[in-house]
Amino acid sequence: MKNTKEITNTTPAPRKKGIVPLLVLVILLAFTLAYLVYEYQDQRSRMAEMEEVLTAEKDSLTHELENLMYRYDTLKTSNDSLNQQILLSKKRIRYLLQLQASNAQKIRLYKREIKTLREIMKSYIRQIDSLNTRNKILTEENIQVKSQLYQVKKSKEKLEKEKEELSSKVEIASVIPAKNIVVTPLNKKGKEKNKVSKIAKLRVCFTLRENPIATPGNKVVYMRIQRPDSLILSGPEAEVFSVGETKMVCSAKREVEYLNKDLDMCIYWNNDGSLIPGKYTVFLYLEGNLIGESTFLLK
Repeated sequence: MKNTKEITNTTPAPRKKGIVPLLVLVILLAFTLAYLVYEYQDQRSRMAEMEEVLTAEKDSLTHELENLMYRYDTLKTSNDSLNQQILLSKKRIRYLLQLQASNAQKIRLYKREIKTLREIMKSYIRQIDSLNTRNKILTEENIQVKSQLYQVKKSKEKLEKEKEELSSKVEIASVIPAKNIVVTPLNKKGKEKNKVSKIAKLRVCFTLRENPIATPGNKVVYMRIQRPDSLILSGPEAEVFSVGETKMVCSAKREVEYLNKDLDMCIYWNNDGSLIPGKYTVFLYLEGNLIGESTFLLK
């Protein structure tokens, strides 16, 4: 009986030894699982933070691109080549705005592109400033040249006006006037008669006055005799002369040599039966100018 109890008391010992390693293993597994859960949660937290950072970075870069686009829109120039380059850069910005920067690699691409576009824009600004400065200088030079041309034009107009006035004065001063105009009706015997039926010719005597400014030489004096009814008595040849742009018929003419001294002369008109009673007017012309006139009466 005694031996039987001893055997019964010693059999549970091996079971206790097998449980301890199992407990240790369970504890290790529990710690491992807890660690893995912790790592997983930590990884998720880091990924969430990374995603927030990437999203914030993307939003910031998108804002920079939009701001860059606005600044490109403000670039104004009349240079066609530069405008074409600006247009290509704006097209590149619109392309980048359509991309989805979902990872760090694309974010870096964004940053490189923005940096490049910003440097290009600075280059455009320098070129535009240079062009604007040049245009300003050219505009100022153009205004200055126009002002000078205007002054030259005004000076030329003034000189031409003065020249015209001087020419007019010289022309007026160079006119050789007639003085002491005397009309004498003569009969066939050369006697003075005022009755129309007795008159054979009209003698018009006058003096071409001294004028040192006038050009000396042969001069033709044209005479026009106007009847009381305003009809002009014509000569045998009905010769025409000019007064400005007007053509006139003369009654008679005479050519003389003028030497800038007083010159007495007479012109005759032969009666062709055209005379009528009344008041007549004699007009004398020289070199296109009216140099004198006088009136007389016939019965």
